[in-house]
Amino acid sequence: MISSLENRRVAARLREASVLLQAQGASPYRVGAYRGAADAIERHPRDVREVFEAEGVKGLDAIPRVGLGIASAVAEMLVTQRWAQLDRLRGEVDPQTLLRCVPGIGPALAQRIHATLHVDTLEDLEVAAEDGRLERLQGVGPRRAASLHAALGEALARIRPERSREPGVEPDVALILEIDGEYRAKAAAGRLRTIAPKRFNPGHERWLPILHAQRGPWHFTALYSNTALAHRLERTHDWVVIYFYDGDHVERSRTVVTEGRGPLAGRRVVRGREGECHSFHFLREEHAADANHAA
Repeated sequence: MISSLENRRVAARLREASVLLQAQGASPYRVGAYRGAADAIERHPRDVREVFEAEGVKGLDAIPRVGLGIASAVAEMLVTQRWAQLDRLRGEVDPQTLLRCVPGIGPALAQRIHATLHVDTLEDLEVAAEDGRLERLQGVGPRRAASLHAALGEALARIRPERSREPGVEPDVALILEIDGEYRAKAAAGRLRTIAPKRFNPGHERWLPILHAQRGPWHFTALYSNTALAHRLERTHDWVVIYFYDGDHVERSRTVVTEGRGPLAGRRVVRGREGECHSFHFLREEHAADANHAA
């Protein structure tokens, strides 16, 4: 049986991801999951686009060896013609191109959204639309933000698993900060694989460390920020972008930085979750003070 061209394209992307994950030190389970899904999709008797158009993510999930997380990834490929996770593994992350997949977002607006709101994924853009940051962006306003939110919601509804839990579920800030600390320590010690990012790297040097880790149901990928803003502010070795998913949600990300002012100055902070970070650091320092006092 000869598989469809679409099935072969999807399978090729999944296989490439498995090879890159293995080379970058990801867990054998994750590597094997992508490889197994690639084999199953390539052998599947129906075209995956036909399955997706008729049955959505649920239909892709029903293909043996695919599973919910990979089904969402396949849906992303079919809806946006890209797969952000593979771009990241290749060192080809270009958030502005991804944002332009949303109807109504052109090159100039995509650049402003990325540079000003630090949005790297469609899920991050949805959060910015829901918390009011998008409409406050210069040149957007409430009406345009509502239109973009609706278009984005329609695209994400096709990608998201039907049995996804409530939107916005994320790892605890303590866990994100733990991954941040592990990434920076291993990067400083030269214990991580490095990739050659395509952006801001005219010499094609392999300088960007990448970490893959798993904690319970959460899969993490961490990299230093390679954005124009990080380069301009010389924060490329301070800002850490951490991507995460648990199989029930579209992948999201948070940026961790060293706070420069206020009560959290000098501490690592998860952007957008500063209140939780304040509580985390306060409690940790309080416990440390109690331990020292007891000693």
